[in-house]
Amino acid sequence: MELSAKIERWPLANPFTISRGSKTEAVVVTVELGDGGHRGRGECVPYARYSESPERVVAAIEALRPALRHGLDRAALQAAMPAGAARNALDCAFWDLTAKQTGRRAYELAGLAAPKPLVTAYTISLATPDAMAQAAAQAAGRPLLKVKLGGGEADGERIAAVRRAAPKAELIVDANEGWSADNLAQNLRACAAAGVTLIEQPLPEGRDDALLHTKRPIQVCADESVHDRASLDALAGKYDAINVKLDKSGGLTEALALAAEAERRGFSIMVGCMVATSLAMAPAMLVAQRARIVDLDGPLLLAKDRAEGLRYDGSLVYPAEPALWG
Repeated sequence: MELSAKIERWPLANPFTISRGSKTEAVVVTVELGDGGHRGRGECVPYARYSESPERVVAAIEALRPALRHGLDRAALQAAMPAGAARNALDCAFWDLTAKQTGRRAYELAGLAAPKPLVTAYTISLATPDAMAQAAAQAAGRPLLKVKLGGGEADGERIAAVRRAAPKAELIVDANEGWSADNLAQNLRACAAAGVTLIEQPLPEGRDDALLHTKRPIQVCADESVHDRASLDALAGKYDAINVKLDKSGGLTEALALAAEAERRGFSIMVGCMVATSLAMAPAMLVAQRARIVDLDGPLLLAKDRAEGLRYDGSLVYPAEPALWG
């Protein structure tokens, strides 16, 4: 099996800010697997929050080169690497390669129906209330806005300002672990007053027991607290939904299994992404077909996407063509 892995940098259209900081580019790792006649591709986003870096991810992928030469396949990959960005890129490259080898689409290989276009959230970056209101006003025609919070005591003002600027949009909130047990109830009330329908990861992973004892007027969704199926046991009683991201689960293979198991346990499904190109979104579209909330707007935040990228028509995102993936 031929292998290549490289780091790519994709400038953003505007700075992207969450509770943990800002960035002006998406740094991704792309993987290609080949059999001499066909080529499969995958993309991941190494995330410092999970102790990942582009260089470490490339090194982890390169370390599997001997095993790939000796026949390591997608099934064996699940045990050969832990869940995370590196396995995601390889797993998705395997799916794409098999699709090219067999002439069948990835959704067929997964036993799924043909994917349909979906409405994706559009992210409003964390800033001052006035700046967020201005950004929301520009996006007010979109049906679903994801609002980044977790920026201190002004979060109530922020979400109220966004609601005034986008009175018709459905709002979801992502606090990125930026709230505390002390301000949780206050912020939940402010979000409820603004008509927010879901809040992602309000408290830090491992310090979210306050969710067990706090009345939740809005669905609360685990993000940083859930990676793969092994994460689910710790979520009972705290969360109503989970955010499935391929970079956390370690690829499409585990993401599909995670979504199915979470649904069996009564969790609602959200499918999210890191800021990346359409190559990273394409496999996530297969999981997103079963999701209540879809957040695959990464390419919309870039200054420029891949030439063969996904088609976006406003907030409607269309499944990938074979030239991109799968």
